[in-house]
Amino acid sequence: MARAQGVSLKDGVAPVIKALKTSRSLIGSAIQLLVDESSQSAIKTSLATLSRVLEVVNWSKLSKGRSDAWLYFYEDFLEVYDNALRKQTGSYYTPPEVVEAMVRWTDEALRAPGYELPQGLVSPSVWLVDPAVGTGTYMLGVLRYIAERVKADQGEGAVAGYVQSALARIAGFELQLGPYAVAQLRLLAEVVDLTGAAPAQSPHLFVTNTLGNPHDDGGQMAQIFAPIAESRKAANRIKRETPVTVIIGNPPYKEKAKGQGGFVETGDSTRQIKPLLDAWQPPKALNAGAHAKHLRNLYVFFWRWASWKVWDHGPGDRAGIVCFITVSGFLSGPGFQQMRAWMRETCDDIWVVDGTPEGHQPEVATRLFQGVQQPVCIVLASRAKRRDAAGRARVHFRALPEGHRDDKFAALGEITLQGEGWTACPEALYAPFLPASTGAWASYIALEDCFDYSGSGVMPGRTWVIAPDAPSLTRRWDALVSAPAGAEKERLFHPHLLNGKPGDRHSNRAITEALAGQPPRLQAVANDTAACVPPVRYAFRSFDRQWIIPDARLINRPNPTLWQGRSTKQVYLTALAAKAPKSGPSLVFTGVVPDLDHYRGSFGGRVFPLWANAEATQPNVAAGLLASLTRRYGTAVSAEDVVAYIAGVAAHPAYTARFQSDLSTPGLRIPFTAEAKTFAEVVAVGRRVAWLHTFGERMADAADGRPPGPPRLPESQRPTIPKDGAIAVDAPLPDTMTYDPALQRLSVAGGYVERVPPAVWAYEVDGKNVLTQWFSYRRRDRSKPSMGDKRPPSPLQNLQSEFWLAEYTTDLIELLNVLALLVELESEQARLLERVCDGGLLADSDLRADGAFDKSVKGKDASSKGSPQLGMF
Repeated sequence: MARAQGVSLKDGVAPVIKALKTSRSLIGSAIQLLVDESSQSAIKTSLATLSRVLEVVNWSKLSKGRSDAWLYFYEDFLEVYDNALRKQTGSYYTPPEVVEAMVRWTDEALRAPGYELPQGLVSPSVWLVDPAVGTGTYMLGVLRYIAERVKADQGEGAVAGYVQSALARIAGFELQLGPYAVAQLRLLAEVVDLTGAAPAQSPHLFVTNTLGNPHDDGGQMAQIFAPIAESRKAANRIKRETPVTVIIGNPPYKEKAKGQGGFVETGDSTRQIKPLLDAWQPPKALNAGAHAKHLRNLYVFFWRWASWKVWDHGPGDRAGIVCFITVSGFLSGPGFQQMRAWMRETCDDIWVVDGTPEGHQPEVATRLFQGVQQPVCIVLASRAKRRDAAGRARVHFRALPEGHRDDKFAALGEITLQGEGWTACPEALYAPFLPASTGAWASYIALEDCFDYSGSGVMPGRTWVIAPDAPSLTRRWDALVSAPAGAEKERLFHPHLLNGKPGDRHSNRAITEALAGQPPRLQAVANDTAACVPPVRYAFRSFDRQWIIPDARLINRPNPTLWQGRSTKQVYLTALAAKAPKSGPSLVFTGVVPDLDHYRGSFGGRVFPLWANAEATQPNVAAGLLASLTRRYGTAVSAEDVVAYIAGVAAHPAYTARFQSDLSTPGLRIPFTAEAKTFAEVVAVGRRVAWLHTFGERMADAADGRPPGPPRLPESQRPTIPKDGAIAVDAPLPDTMTYDPALQRLSVAGGYVERVPPAVWAYEVDGKNVLTQWFSYRRRDRSKPSMGDKRPPSPLQNLQSEFWLAEYTTDLIELLNVLALLVELESEQARLLERVCDGGLLADSDLRADGAFDKSVKGKDASSKGSPQLGMF
């Protein structure tokens, strides 16, 4: 900073301190503190060396006249020097094209009827805050925009006065000193560039934690810290007392940030202020389950802080704008339903711009932020002084074009809030901030409406409790209970961490209730020396049945409801919720309790059980729907019929391909035929689909070609292992599995399986190849890239079979048969789907008129039904 201002360093850091203090920069005080505290340390030598090096730097030559050179220097430096810090703090700096668009839209919204601010951002009454200022890009963007507007309206001579005035009502908060220093320099330089003189007052730029308690100024501090303490107090005064009209910026993104939300998470009990985040916690009736944990993300904390400051906190008229670019999860995720409802009830208008129409992990060249894999969006939420009497906010949506980021930047430059290209989103309170379904798709029945209950799958939280074979699990348990008490046992257990400390699952925790149907092992694991709770089959991934230790002490979120309904008759349907499938079957089935990520291995999803109880007497399918379909078709419709119909019509690639454009809005819809005969044909095929998905364990009927037990192709087509292709039992675990399409041969563990069609090898569920994913859990190296919890996994994970097991071969043969039989069914399913969609349909409105989804309609025990199932006629 000193060299950029022409301050010489030949006499050391003393001139720097003086110069920077004169420019009212907190950096000057920080350097003074550093020098005073390090006079007898090695830092003194380092500072002297740094001064000699920088003295020979010609900043004007180095920057080549680029006013943003400091920004790019800092960004590139941080990425190389400490990229982990960048990721830890969620720091990704915003492209100027994005900033310019957001500032322009904010100005347009302020000038619209309702605010009575014809000058928009130029208006002297508009206070603006960037709560995560970074290197000052948004503050600079606002100053430049004000200068351009004033110059165009009143002439260049009026610019200086307005820019100086704007500095008094624009503030920025930043937690990290590095970007703060760059922002300070850039703002000072920009003011000189725009006005021809240094600012009359120091910009309102503060080193502070935006999310910190605004009532906590830190108490008494030593005099040497006075400038830093005063900066914090000044920031808190703005948080507490200043009426803010606009909050704009790019808040940090960090998953699993529980405990980092400060005032938003904790409130202030001494002042009877409840945690701000409470207002966005979904009520139990929404069945958000484990999805509510996604509220604990830094960007959500900033959304809640900004909404509190502008609309939910005095003084002022509680009118204003929040405009953020963040990841897109809250637009449709089930954990954010109450957040969306709160915003709909608070605001007048919400504009949403999808910045990543390509979806998750797009090509780097398409990303607005090159280092961010998650989809991002720009959202501007507005509440005017004169609120619209209509009540709920109007939500407007549009997407940037797919393709290179330059195309996206160009599109941003053309968009206006009142221009064409926006699509209205649903008005329903909890609906996604995404376009409503249109055309025929909008009339189909939402999958979740067909069931009384849906929830998250099991979230183990530790990988060692799951394995592809049961003996590995008992070995792991034995190693755990025989380990030395204390730290070593806890390390093996791999506790759930909360704020760096063991959370609600650790080895010293006792419980009060075991999982339904499992031994009542309630004492703490640390005190348990008994044998392992017998492992049970577990639906780990689509078509991949593994084993789990069904011990509530070991599983972070077991979802007891799923275990209570577990039985030999239960069928679980799993599908994505916050994301739409791109390929393969849109949903899958299993007969055993499923994992949170059962459908594809990521993105979670929802689980829809067929039965509400273990006795399989109380259907989980909506009773009103069963009654309505029975009346309309003229014959009894059972819960199994409905689930089989869903399987027949949606569990195949043709459904996903046909409705791909509709699936841009997450959430599956089921077209219900109005024709009883067609319904029966789909049910018949769907029963076979569910039988195959569950490996012959559910919906079996030998008389109808679905015998109990593992399904098999006709002998002439069946995948087999020839004599010379024997897969050796007890052969070392392989590292690879390969496929030869010409020979239709799958090679693994020193042997091979023949008669494996290419379509079977290529079978996938939403882009995840089923066979390669299945093998990845049975190969020698099962390590995965670190995600979420960055700690090394428990060493127990390494206790696995060293050899290829006979049961792996059995599982593989069964899987190959199932996939081949499913491929055979796809053409029939596609034909039936076409007939359903082209024929008469039961619209959502028709069934609602029947009370099909009325939760007050009570179902009867299945045992009381005497009429035949529709699928049988």
